[in-house]
Amino acid sequence: MMSMTFGVSSSVTLLFDFWDVHGPAGMVLSVFVVLLLTVFYEVLKVWRVWLGSSSKLAQPQSQYAAPPSSRSDSISVLNNSPSESSLTLQSQPPASNTRNSWLLHGIQTVLHMLQVSLGYMLMLCVMSYNTWIFLGVIVGSVIGYFISFPLLGQI
Repeated sequence: MMSMTFGVSSSVTLLFDFWDVHGPAGMVLSVFVVLLLTVFYEVLKVWRVWLGSSSKLAQPQSQYAAPPSSRSDSISVLNNSPSESSLTLQSQPPASNTRNSWLLHGIQTVLHMLQVSLGYMLMLCVMSYNTWIFLGVIVGSVIGYFISFPLLGQI
C-alpha cells in the first residue's frame, strides 16, 4: 500500500510506469522536468487570457454606435448620432470574421484541453507525496507566475 504522508525518498514512480525514479540524479532530473512543466502551465494560463482579450480587442465595434462626443448637452448627442442614411455595413465579409472566430475558438479549446490535462498531471505528481516533487511544483509555479505576470499587465 502506498504511503499517504510526505517523504523525502529519492525513489518514486511518477505518472507512468516508465517514469520510475531511483537515486538522487534521477530525482534531480525529475524535479527539473516537473518544474519546467509547471512553468509552462503558468505561462499557458496567461497565454489563454491574452488570446481571449486580444480577440475581444480585435472585434469591430458596433456598426450603429455613435461617435464619442466631448459635449454633454442633448443637442450634441442628437447631432452626432448616425442617421438612417449614414448607417453602413462593414466592408469585411461576415464569412471571414466567422471563420476567424471559429479558428480562435478552436485554438482556445485546444489550449484549454492542454491546460487542464497538464494541471491534472501536476496534481498527480504532487499526489506521489514526494517532498522534492512537491517543492518542484511549488517553485515552478512561483517562477512561472513571476515570468508571466508582467505579460498580464500588457493586456
